[in-house]
Amino acid sequence: MLDNLTQRLARVMKTLRGEARLTENNIADALREVRLALLEADVALPAVKAFIASVREKAVGEEVIGSLSPGQALIGVVHRELTALMGDAHSGLDLATQPPAVVLMAGLQGAGKTTTVGKLAKFLRETQKKKVLVVSCDVYRPAAIEQLKTVAEQAGVEFFPSSPADEPVAIARAAVDWAKRHFHDVLLVDTAGRLSIDAAMMREIAELHAALKPIETLFVVDAMLGQDAINTARAFGDALPLTGVVLTKLDGDSRGGAALSVRHVTGKPIKYAGIGEKLTGLEAFHPERMASRILGMGDVLSLIEDARKGIDEAKALEFAKKIKSGKTFDLNDFKEQIGQMRKMGGIASMLDKLPSQFAQAAGRMPAGAEDKTIRRIEGIVDSMTPAERGKPELIKASRKRRIAAGAGVQVQEVNRLLKQFEQTQKMMKQFSKGGIGKLMRGMRGMMPGFR
Repeated sequence: MLDNLTQRLARVMKTLRGEARLTENNIADALREVRLALLEADVALPAVKAFIASVREKAVGEEVIGSLSPGQALIGVVHRELTALMGDAHSGLDLATQPPAVVLMAGLQGAGKTTTVGKLAKFLRETQKKKVLVVSCDVYRPAAIEQLKTVAEQAGVEFFPSSPADEPVAIARAAVDWAKRHFHDVLLVDTAGRLSIDAAMMREIAELHAALKPIETLFVVDAMLGQDAINTARAFGDALPLTGVVLTKLDGDSRGGAALSVRHVTGKPIKYAGIGEKLTGLEAFHPERMASRILGMGDVLSLIEDARKGIDEAKALEFAKKIKSGKTFDLNDFKEQIGQMRKMGGIASMLDKLPSQFAQAAGRMPAGAEDKTIRRIEGIVDSMTPAERGKPELIKASRKRRIAAGAGVQVQEVNRLLKQFEQTQKMMKQFSKGGIGKLMRGMRGMMPGFR
């Protein structure tokens, strides 16, 4: 999301090459460009001013030691200050209370509260083994209650029914009573949003807070709001004793300044970040890792965590042994590896967490193309016989026509897939000698649309 900011900051650092040390003059020139980059990314002006002042103070006179260039020394300072701007360290939910631990979700309509409730419920159930109950107090938006019911089913958690005819506070109190009697660990309360901040909305959410006395009150904000996110955050911070923030749509195409602004404005930690529409798309927010991604250093720790969550370890070991033994990489393996990458959030998500030089080597996939591409690949491979998947060299013209008809695609699509498979097969043979750089370049052949 913050690609433009990353590119601008990289150019700023290059301008410092050749300098012997960081001085007031070259720092001033560099920070002028950093300020413009942050403002273009829609970071709030107060946050920009505080950040620039802090970097200037820390950077002037910073010693350039060993093999560090002045640009690298400044990156170190910028990284530390970006991390501090976003909150220093990850702050998880505080659920240390007599059950049920009530978590109140607040935010504007369209921020993604209901989906976030589902994501958080699934996250708590799977990672912390919590028994979760969810309830909707949104009696205004059509089908809001039914939407949460559907999301709860998908997340595998219990849903407390409510009706648009009920009062929000009455719904909440009944849900707490139910949670107590049925021994739930956590109650997640989805509240009504509005298209804009209004007095009635703030009064209702304050009444809900007073009745529930939640241990966590999370402000859900759309990362694509830009400067508007700041006014929203300030209004909710004034009305409620917020304990944390959840950023949604962090994978969007916007400039994303909310990620760098909301902590400064509310003074509350960003606890989670929502990515994509799937219920698995919720990540613990680590300021240091996000700062690394913004500066083009990647986020390998999060990538490893995604791999641990999404990859079948037994299958991965079996595949590694097969490649190491020199056995042929076939279309069954090809399909399996693409499926594993999808479980990790998709190739686009993986590339976003890699250091910029590797991501650039692999190329980029157009937005929205990945799921469609993966489904097409799986459809084509599924239309093949077991013999064809094991020995792709058997697939000649007549077989290609049959496979294309079975998958509902043109013969050219089958040819393209087979060519990509051949490139991947060659990459697998060479990978043990070529290292990570060759792997990233080889990924161009694994997925259509990469450049």
